[in-house]
Amino acid sequence: MRRAAMSLLVVLAGAWWAAGAAQAQTADEVVEKHLAAIGGRAALQKLQNRVATGTISVSVQGTPLTGSVEVYAAVPNKSRMSFRMDLTAMGAGEIVVDQRCDGKTGWASNSFQGDRDLTGAQLQAMLNEYFPTPLLGYKERGAKVELLGKETVGTRPALVVLFTPATGFPTKYYFDAETFLDLQQVTRQEVPEAGGEVESTVVADDFRTVDGVRIPFSIKIGNRMQAVSIALDKVEHNKPIDEAMFSKPSR
Repeated sequence: MRRAAMSLLVVLAGAWWAAGAAQAQTADEVVEKHLAAIGGRAALQKLQNRVATGTISVSVQGTPLTGSVEVYAAVPNKSRMSFRMDLTAMGAGEIVVDQRCDGKTGWASNSFQGDRDLTGAQLQAMLNEYFPTPLLGYKERGAKVELLGKETVGTRPALVVLFTPATGFPTKYYFDAETFLDLQQVTRQEVPEAGGEVESTVVADDFRTVDGVRIPFSIKIGNRMQAVSIALDKVEHNKPIDEAMFSKPSR
């Protein structure tokens, strides 16, 4: 009986120590370890822009659709994503979607729905996507981080950090507790087509090193409307880019 009691005390003491060790880690420390895991501040700060190409797959009402995708990003928070997809399987033709942000304004074009300026929460979400990561220099922009604890993502233990920008929806980052790479992100988005806010989960995988920085070449986005998979085949940094490509085109 005494031996069993002592064994129990050892287990409880170990659990208490492990819990204390996890709590001793601050949100700032977790973010710093994540930045180090993806290449470190020095390598990240060398990046001025990124050009990525690949394929995109979307499941709409059980119908798989595929196409090509191009993604552009530049400091501080300029972005553009465009893709074209064959909708023959749904009785339609080709759809071309183009979404841009020049760091101040946003614009979107859809060959089926037309063009429109992005405003409100949709625009703010794009403005908050600082390149190469919103977690680099977040304090200077008035954002805050909070360590929520540990959860499991798939089979991996993850540290959950709540990232709250100065304006806009917060994002939950799930960092691998061992590698500190990004396992997934959960955030809310304003989607007028869905009638309001939609929670989306972004899963990162297939990390590869490009110019000293680890980048997920596989990205899966899921919400109650659809499931989107992006598989990158080429990523380049610091390429000559015409700044006008991020702005609303003159027509």
